[in-house]
Amino acid sequence: MFKAISKFDIFVALYLAIAIILFIIPIPSAVLDVLLAFNISLAMTVMFGALFCKEVLDMSFFPTLLLFTTLFRIAMNTSSTRLILRDGYAGNVVATFGNFVGGGDLIIGTIIFLILLIIQFMVINKGSERVSEVTARFTLDAMPGKQMAIDADLNTGAIDDAEAKRRREKIQKESAFYGSMDGAVKYVKGDATAGLLITGVNLIGGIALAVLRRGMSIGDALNSYAILTIGDGLVSQIPSLMISLSTGILVTKGAEDRDLGETIIKQLFGLPKVLMIVGGMMSVLGVFTQLNTILFVGIGIIFLISGNRVSKKLQTSAIELDVSSEEQEAEEIRQPENVNSLLQVDPIELEFGYGIIPLADVNQGGDLLDRVVMIRRQIALELGTVVPIIRLRDNIQLNPNQYIIKIKGIQISEGEILFDHYMAMNPGYVQEEITGIPTFEPSFHLPAIWITEGQREKAETLGYTVVDPPSIIATHLTEIIRQHIDELLTRQDVQNLINNIKENNPNLVDELVPKLLGLGDIQKVLQNLLREGVSIRDLLTILETMADYAPSTRDTDILTEYVRQALKRAITARYFATNDTNSVVTLDPKIEQEIMSCVKQTENGSFINMDPSRTHLILESVQKEMQKLENLGKTPIIVTSPIVRIYFRKLTEDYYKDLIVVSYNEVDSGVNLTSVGMVTA
Repeated sequence: MFKAISKFDIFVALYLAIAIILFIIPIPSAVLDVLLAFNISLAMTVMFGALFCKEVLDMSFFPTLLLFTTLFRIAMNTSSTRLILRDGYAGNVVATFGNFVGGGDLIIGTIIFLILLIIQFMVINKGSERVSEVTARFTLDAMPGKQMAIDADLNTGAIDDAEAKRRREKIQKESAFYGSMDGAVKYVKGDATAGLLITGVNLIGGIALAVLRRGMSIGDALNSYAILTIGDGLVSQIPSLMISLSTGILVTKGAEDRDLGETIIKQLFGLPKVLMIVGGMMSVLGVFTQLNTILFVGIGIIFLISGNRVSKKLQTSAIELDVSSEEQEAEEIRQPENVNSLLQVDPIELEFGYGIIPLADVNQGGDLLDRVVMIRRQIALELGTVVPIIRLRDNIQLNPNQYIIKIKGIQISEGEILFDHYMAMNPGYVQEEITGIPTFEPSFHLPAIWITEGQREKAETLGYTVVDPPSIIATHLTEIIRQHIDELLTRQDVQNLINNIKENNPNLVDELVPKLLGLGDIQKVLQNLLREGVSIRDLLTILETMADYAPSTRDTDILTEYVRQALKRAITARYFATNDTNSVVTLDPKIEQEIMSCVKQTENGSFINMDPSRTHLILESVQKEMQKLENLGKTPIIVTSPIVRIYFRKLTEDYYKDLIVVSYNEVDSGVNLTSVGMVTA
């Protein structure tokens, strides 16, 4: 079924159709009068619409409108030319403009017509064309900066995703509008040129017809045809002038979200000092010169009175504003519901002293905001989860170069940088030392030194790892987020992830949630994975595995182990090299049996009830075996049987954060493992 054509579409189509018809079919002078009157009213509508619109995008189709009105006006010029040359009469409107507007005199009408053309060509068209060209260029050049500002506001939480999307769309529309206006102004200029040429052709052709075919003298032909020609030129140039003026208004309209008239009046007559000076000068001119005293002194008095009234009004407004602000502050204190805003806790906060502000200020060349955006993207690609908005704020209570990182309102870590310095770290093989200020790298607590810009090249040549302050903060923040990403995963985040999967796999989601597992159960499994650094990006495999095993168990720890085994390729790729022998530590089977015998099952899950002395001995053995791997330059990895992995991990996670515990079922069959030790007690 075809969609019904709206009445607005019919009107636009009819408008263009009439323009085409006017080129082909002769029309009576009465119909031409109607069309000319409509054209004048349409030009006025466009002009006042451009004057009173709030912002330029309110008339985003103005370039197209210019094309339509230009075509219609030239079509009417063609019809009026046909009537003038054929009948010597082109209707009441053309005759009135020739006699009344032109003063009924050929010379006066010609001068008025030429003045209109000069105004349109030299003033309005030329200025509009230049402004359109410059505005289009600067709008396109400013797009990247505006996009970065939107990303920064979104990253700091000043706006939400919907507002960011709306602002980006507005920027794109503005660039498209000014780009179109740059070319559309040529229509207005071409229209004025065509009007001049058509008038010249009418004048020459009319006189030639009158003299050669109708036997009129040259004087009579001039009086008859020239007046009509000038009238025809005026009746087309005046609407054209209004359209040109509309173009100039739009391309020069400022960014104020108010009516143009209100803005101009307030900006022009809003300063009492200016009004007083003008009033005084006009009065002096009227008294001490030969100018009309009554006129100039009268205008001066009006300006003086206006300046006095504006001054009193501004003073009253200032007092009212102060009183209103005090009342508003008092009202906010009295309102109990305003306490709710204090209960909001930001998931992640980065607070810094005033010395670090230049790193976060885009206007001062800082790129810390851009780095924070990249952190969120990096975590999303690496772990498959969305990091909440990271709130950046300055804190005058901190030392100038200090920063702190908070998770859910609680300080987790801190650091300090030296502005205009670089941090140099010895990777372990550099023999020559360089002078600097000793410090520790905040992310991994490695020894480092602060060096100046002049020492940077030398340090890099020697083999030091040299990092600038924004990179130090960004790396520190990234590591803190990685360590606590499981805490930041909310039920709403899980629901959003499931909704993304449901678009292409609705049957899987309908089978799993909420028939087999609740949203909270899925959240716990995903948190278990993230806590050990396992990516949840392959959420489809995770959900399918849970759907397979959820009918037999709802224990989220057991389900986590099944999911880890399903993700063994990802785990293998993360921790092991497929083309080399990997050194690991194994767990004594007796220890595994002892751990399993101490596992107690409850309704709320399972826990290990082991004698503290035995636990201490096991942890000592773990530390000894980890040291072996670290001495070999290897990552500490312990491989256990599948059934005991989760419990051994729980036993050690509070003591050895960097220890990686995997089961044999989580290692791909193509990986070569070599045991360099065994945990025993």
